[in-house]
Amino acid sequence: QIVVAVAVAYALSKLRPIFGRIVLGAMLASLMLPATALLIPAYLTIVDVPILHVNLLNTPWALWLPAAASAFNIYVLKRFFDQIPNDLLDSAALDGAGRFRVLWSIVLPLSRPVLGVVSIFAIVATWKDFVWPLLVLQDPEKQTLSVALARLANTSQVPPTELMAGLAIASVPMVIVFLIFQRSIIGGLSAGSMKG
Repeated sequence: QIVVAVAVAYALSKLRPIFGRIVLGAMLASLMLPATALLIPAYLTIVDVPILHVNLLNTPWALWLPAAASAFNIYVLKRFFDQIPNDLLDSAALDGAGRFRVLWSIVLPLSRPVLGVVSIFAIVATWKDFVWPLLVLQDPEKQTLSVALARLANTSQVPPTELMAGLAIASVPMVIVFLIFQRSIIGGLSAGSMKG
């Protein structure tokens, strides 16, 4: 999700393609649709991928492909990239840096704070998602932790204390991820400043 969001946001912000405003408007319009309205088209796409005609149910790709692009994360990154001065990028281009080199060496180091925030959004949204994994991972052996815990909660064989222990253990990775990215956000606030 980060790779796709950075590429699209950089293209819309700094490369300025011909139909960039239309693409941005369509992405922002997609944010106005409720997530439940997109479940059936996304499910039908996963059952029969349009060009490849492959069924992705009960595979990790069923979770990864729909989550590859997030319009909200693209918009957040684009707004941040808009604030990076074009003079800085132009001076790098005069020194012989290409578009990818400018992105890798200048834009991404300056964007560490927002990349940390977008990473937290992406990881937490994927981790807490319940309805989509419930639809596409019907095999109990391949279900995500949130779906498996909900399935175990409905059985009478699991004592409530063990279920609560499972819920507590399920929250530990998110706390660790937040602590890791919190440090990178604070460290990235002072990175890449421009002297005038």
